[in-house]
Amino acid sequence: MTVSTLPILPTSVVGSYAIPAWLWAAWEKIEAGGFGAMDVAETENDAVAIAVRDQEHAGLDLISDGEMRRQGFIVSIFKYFHGLRPIEPRRKVGVLSYDGHVFYEPVERLSAPAGLGTLKELDHLRQVTTRPFKITLPGPLTLATQITKGGPYRDRAEIAADLATLINHELKALAARGARNLQLDDVYQSFIMEPKRLAELYDRCFEGVLVSRRFWHICFGTLEGFGFGERTYRPLFPTIASASADQLVFEFANREMAESELWREFDCPKELGAGVLDLKNFYVESPELVARRIRRMLESVPAEKLWINPDCGLARLPRHLAFAKLQALVTGTRKVREELIGRADT
Repeated sequence: MTVSTLPILPTSVVGSYAIPAWLWAAWEKIEAGGFGAMDVAETENDAVAIAVRDQEHAGLDLISDGEMRRQGFIVSIFKYFHGLRPIEPRRKVGVLSYDGHVFYEPVERLSAPAGLGTLKELDHLRQVTTRPFKITLPGPLTLATQITKGGPYRDRAEIAADLATLINHELKALAARGARNLQLDDVYQSFIMEPKRLAELYDRCFEGVLVSRRFWHICFGTLEGFGFGERTYRPLFPTIASASADQLVFEFANREMAESELWREFDCPKELGAGVLDLKNFYVESPELVARRIRRMLESVPAEKLWINPDCGLARLPRHLAFAKLQALVTGTRKVREELIGRADT
């Protein structure tokens, strides 16, 4: 199956997949210096194989490598940047949240001479699947949230601008290597940057990047169930439509499908990747519930512009729950797909 032959209402993941228990244990030993380079490569390859197999068995149309070579979505990305000094977390006691991670202080202009690690992800993913797939990267504003001002930077906006340039280099390299579907992931923080600047940053990342489809996932944050701002997309409209993204990937299920009317209200020309799995709820949606949520989206979004996915990445869920949710997503989508095909035949 190629992207051009995807069915109506294609199914996909947002990016990350559930982390197996043995991989958590392996990370502890890796951090303690107990693995050699070959051990690490074998571990990462096996983890990717599991993520790919689960997605294929669930029946997804467009998959990812589960971001299994990364830790904590963006944590491992920072090892590729030069010009940063780590700062101890501000809080180490209690429930982990955004103030419990390592922050970074710039000591010189940021650079990433060895790239950001995604070319290795692309090369291996091609070896383990024949399915269409996408490669994902954190957006510049998301990365900038863990970097303080300092050194040559007056504020996070300047940091994000330089990060956008580095991400652009990575995306161009991926496109040149043959990647066809690329995605940026941003945590929407209306209190940091207005929508116009947010769209400009995205466009800077994709400037000169020639691929089949550019995805832009914008969420409200999911770390340990915590958000990172007011849970509404409305302030992004209509400005968001000016961005170069082909598809916007939004979360709806954990907000009880609120704001599903935005596409119709603003006549948005973009494709929509609609989140219909609630990843902040420890239960498995039934296929019927998934189908109802999709029908709700179809009231505002033409079927030919609608894709179906979870609200966000699956890394915060246990594997058995993530896989069961994906099965429900595919089964519920197929039910609605058959309804649409049946109407077209009558």
